[in-house]
Amino acid sequence: MGEEFYAIIKLVSGEEIFSLVSVDENDGDPVVLLQNPIIIKQISNGHATYLKVKPWMELPDEDIFIIKLDKMLTITETKNKNLIKIYHQYINDSVDDNNQFLQMKKSTGEVKVSNKMGYISSVEDARSYLENIFKSDLKDNKES
Repeated sequence: MGEEFYAIIKLVSGEEIFSLVSVDENDGDPVVLLQNPIIIKQISNGHATYLKVKPWMELPDEDIFIIKLDKMLTITETKNKNLIKIYHQYINDSVDDNNQFLQMKKSTGEVKVSNKMGYISSVEDARSYLENIFKSDLKDNKES
């Protein structure tokens, strides 16, 4: 079995896979071994860019897959530290010591509001403030 490296693979199906890869020369018919392959998609928002990470195959209990070279369009080694860090973080969060998939942590998506996000008062305080402005405007209009 060859040396392991991180690679991005484009399959003939159109899928792009990120994985720890090694090449096995099996009797002149080389195959690529993928360890914990994942799909990373870049999602752009008007304000930011996000990465969505998911397993390449969601149901199998195995973490090593074999692909023949004729099923790949291209393969490129990557040394991008951010992608490798995301890969390891995802694998460590998804797999326990026995390589059994854990139930993914479900995030509620809730964010606590802070003053930096525009939170400056409670609803009751804001209502009271606005009512005082409205009442003072009515009072000023009656006087004029």
